[in-house]
Amino acid sequence: MESIKDAVSWFEIPVTDFDRAKTFYQAIFEYEMPVMDMAGIQMGILPHDRDAGGIGGAICSGEGYSPAGSQGPKVYLNCGNDLNTVLGRVEAAGGKPVFPKTEIGPGMGHFAFFSDSEGNVVGLYSTN
Repeated sequence: MESIKDAVSWFEIPVTDFDRAKTFYQAIFEYEMPVMDMAGIQMGILPHDRDAGGIGGAICSGEGYSPAGSQGPKVYLNCGNDLNTVLGRVEAAGGKPVFPKTEIGPGMGHFAFFSDSEGNVVGLYSTN
């Protein structure tokens, strides 16, 4: 197999109430979420810099999309320098922190988990 730069090329977080989930993610990242419809699936694009080669993802609502709580795959959203900024907005936006900011290892960054407005358990990652 050829060498692959990134393990992830795109991700989707299933949601049942699109408007509620959109409001939640807009609040924790403080941005206006672009929305599109693709083959009957409503998608809200999460922040990333596609033009600079950033890997993107979306919240998705429609047939075949159902939140899996803590049992589904784990997605870690990049929070830049310090994930506490985003994690600190989770409760006010309607979510719940479920695992605090924790160092992965020396020089490897930090992670945390939260439950979003739809019950998905999502990870956060930051360099500091």
